[in-house]
Amino acid sequence: MAEAGTDSSDLIKLYSGRILALASDIPLHGRLEAPMASVRRRSPLCGSTVAVDLDVADGRVSRFAQEVKACALGQAAAAVVGGAVLGRSLPEMEAGRDALLAMLKSDGPAPAAPFDGFEVLLPAREYRNRHASILLSIEATVEAMRAAEQASCA
Repeated sequence: MAEAGTDSSDLIKLYSGRILALASDIPLHGRLEAPMASVRRRSPLCGSTVAVDLDVADGRVSRFAQEVKACALGQAAAAVVGGAVLGRSLPEMEAGRDALLAMLKSDGPAPAAPFDGFEVLLPAREYRNRHASILLSIEATVEAMRAAEQASCA
C-alpha cells in the first residue's frame, strides 16, 4: 500500500534491481557460536526481525553474523551493514546509524564510506512505514557492540 502522495509505480521503482540484488546476498548471514553479544530487534509496524551476534576485540568488531527476516529494504540495509561492519568501532557504527537516520528522516545526504551503500535506499525516504525495517540491522549492531563492551569491562 502506497503512502499519501505516492502511487504503485513509485513503490515498484522503490524496489530497484540494486535493492533486490543486495537483499538476495546478505554478507555474514547466519548466527555465531558463543558470541560476546547477541541482540534481537523487531519492528512492531511490519514484523521484520534481525538477530545480530558479534565479538569485539580492541574496540572493533572482530566477528559478526546476522539473521534477517525482513522486507527487501530491510534486507538490503542489512547487506550494507554486513559488508561494512568488520573492523568498525562503536563510534563508527553510531555515525553510520546517525547518517542513515538523517538520510531517511531529515533529507540528509547518503552516508559516507564505508556506509555509502545506504545510498540505494534514498527512495525509501517517502515510505516512513519502511524506515524501522531499514534501521533494524544497524541499530541491533550498535546495541550489541555496547553490550559486548560492557561485558568485557565487567
